[in-house]
Amino acid sequence: MPRAIEVLVADDSAFMRRAITKMLESQDDIRVVATARNGEDAVTKTLALRPDVVTMDVAMPGIDGLEAVRRIVAQAHVPIIMISAHTREGAEITFRALELGAIDFIAKPDAAYSNIESVARDLVEKVRGCAGGVAHVIPSVASIASDVEGPPASKRRAEGTYQCVAVGASTGGPVALTHLVPALPADFAAPVLIVQHMPLGFTGALAQRLDALSKVRVREGEDGMLLEPGSATILPAGKQLALRRAGGRVTLHLLDDEGDSLHVPSVDVLASEVAEAYGAASVGVILTGMGHDGVVGLQRIKSCGGYVVGQDEMTSVVYGMPRAAALAGLVDRVAPLLEIPGILCGLLHTAAVD
Repeated sequence: MPRAIEVLVADDSAFMRRAITKMLESQDDIRVVATARNGEDAVTKTLALRPDVVTMDVAMPGIDGLEAVRRIVAQAHVPIIMISAHTREGAEITFRALELGAIDFIAKPDAAYSNIESVARDLVEKVRGCAGGVAHVIPSVASIASDVEGPPASKRRAEGTYQCVAVGASTGGPVALTHLVPALPADFAAPVLIVQHMPLGFTGALAQRLDALSKVRVREGEDGMLLEPGSATILPAGKQLALRRAGGRVTLHLLDDEGDSLHVPSVDVLASEVAEAYGAASVGVILTGMGHDGVVGLQRIKSCGGYVVGQDEMTSVVYGMPRAAALAGLVDRVAPLLEIPGILCGLLHTAAVD
């Protein structure tokens, strides 16, 4: 039998320490080896025990979650999952923790604990995914080249004729997006639609954070929103999208999920809707993340003659979603994260931000 995944749980609340421990130890392949009541305790025990994964509360007395992340990342290669409150301040601190080196985050259960089962499911999935370590969760595949050839030139659209960019990301995505979106110029010649897997209440804060850093306008999606060049839209957690074309105008509409999708919003739904609305003028971008969300949707972009860019393994926190798309033969160009804005600008004949 494989060795159980060893987890250290850090939280200043004794109740939350017990609750998280119970969630994790309900699984036969996960074992909580220690708990910590503050950041200093978390750093000391992590360095001594070297667990496979640490769960870290965002707000703790003394050395808080941010400082604990900073110290652990500097001294140990241990994946950290943040446990964040459903508040604007909690979201901001969580995004800062991700920039410091935390791998992912989940939201704490709501006040009524009505979502405890979904929180537990999300936590277990992320612990299992992160247990392999940073950037090594999915084994590499030597056959994936750094620059995969796309369809024959006779079947490609001429550069400069693409009209919409669909971006999908999961684990590692919030940080990846802070490198991609701010590098796009204000006159970027197509709307950008983004699905980032994250809990309810965090997509709006991510949009505001990116908007403050970017030349393009960044918004959280709203029902009936008109898609325009020079804009990036983060799809809100908990909703799927539909795109409707009327003449030359395309509008975004938010729908409840029918229960068919593992992720809401879904990269598959996003890419499929972009393919339906824009056809061969569609561009898909698949970034770091666990799993294979995006493969079905990107297949539709490819089927209608669109173009797909995939983040490479070296710069992905988790080489799961981009790898799945590449193995399916859907990726025209595999590239490091920092090269992707330039590739998109080249496709749209737009100068990138220096």
